Amino acid sequence: MELGYHQPIMVNEVMDLLNVSRGGVYVDGTLGGGGHSEAILKRLPKGGHLYGIDRDREAIEAAGNRLAPFAEAFTPIHGNFFCMKSLLMQRGVAGVDGILLDLGVSSHQLDDGSRGFSYSKEAPLDMRMDQSAPLSAYEVVNTYSAEALIRIFRDYGEERFAPLIARRIVERRSTQPIATTTELADLIAGAIPAKMRHKEQQHPARRCFQAIRIEVNGELKGLEEAVENAISLLNDGGRLVILTFHSLEDRIVKNAFKRAENPCTCPPKSPQCVCGKTPYGRVLTRHPLVASEQEQRQNSRSTCCKLRALEKGTAGIDGPKTTYNKRRGTEYGRVL
Repeated sequence: MELGYHQPIMVNEVMDLLNVSRGGVYVDGTLGGGGHSEAILKRLPKGGHLYGIDRDREAIEAAGNRLAPFAEAFTPIHGNFFCMKSLLMQRGVAGVDGILLDLGVSSHQLDDGSRGFSYSKEAPLDMRMDQSAPLSAYEVVNTYSAEALIRIFRDYGEERFAPLIARRIVERRSTQPIATTTELADLIAGAIPAKMRHKEQQHPARRCFQAIRIEVNGELKGLEEAVENAISLLNDGGRLVILTFHSLEDRIVKNAFKRAENPCTCPPKSPQCVCGKTPYGRVLTRHPLVASEQEQRQNSRSTCCKLRALEKGTAGIDGPKTTYNKRRGTEYGRVL
């Protein structure tokens, strides 16, 4: 399998925030073709170790080939990063010094027309990251009710014409199943009013394809818990770096980081904290980092990427609040 499986995004920023040079145990929870993992292993001091997790067996194979020179310091794991805690516990790992999560679909999955992720390449409707999973895009498109399709298109794709598109899908499948990506893409485009369709800078099926992919792979269900579990795995001073690619997942990550930094549930005007919850991490990116203009020109998939990072531990963090104020964000948060 070719090594150009995946083009990693914002590599230098990720490495700076992970602080790999201090050594220890690291996890790439979304291994892909191993681009970020290779960068980590090149910087990891002797004695350090990296675990790479991915639900796609093709990704595991590609990364294994790419990272063969680092075999002693690298362990690939087939699985979902949502189950990171148990996957690592099975290997005797209870705490780590850094975790990377790249929530985007890999370049290979998008470019490989046979996987059914692309609306511009004809293929069977699939979109499964783990091809042993039971639910595919075919089942979603051909068996979900109109109401369920509307919910998915609105919630996961932020598609304003969700009812029109869902109605058109239900009408078409009543005569014959919708079987291919291009058939679905053309149907979606035809459901959108022509005046709005012509204003689209990208293919009008893009948002619905994203929504179906998220539903098929359960990308948002449990993401909040997965981020919290990742934070709990970090040793004191360990760092969690996450790359997001659309507003829904970025919002989940941002809110999870906020709760880690300020978990107090007392009313804002409460004179003193009575809930007893204290911070257990600090946000290192007060505002999300984005790819440089040069990288965006060279890799169009980096244009919608946002990077957020958090450091585990209470060093330098105030204890329970005595008065509510919004200075806490700049008081102990650092922007790197």
